Amino acid sequence: MLNVALFGITAKEWRQTHPDSKGNIRDEASLQQLIVLANLESINAELIRQGIPQSERLLRLNASAKQMMQSLVGDHRIDEFRTYGELPNKKSK
Repeated sequence: MLNVALFGITAKEWRQTHPDSKGNIRDEASLQQLIVLANLESINAELIRQGIPQSERLLRLNASAKQMMQSLVGDHRIDEFRTYGELPNKKSK
């Protein structure tokens, strides 16, 4: 359901349209999409806890995804995360 809320397509549908890809829809996602996806997972868990039906959750998650993507796309600070976690090359002793 999270893939549909963010990408507008299920993982199975994506695999069918990308048969030569070795990864999955999330492997091909942008950094912004992955950030939104992580946030959607938390929001979805809270909506489930509140007893919100799946159809309503999908609508809410999609609206949240659109809002978050608008905030993240074009935000130059996201580029700073691209190198996060990359370790500098260490010289062998």
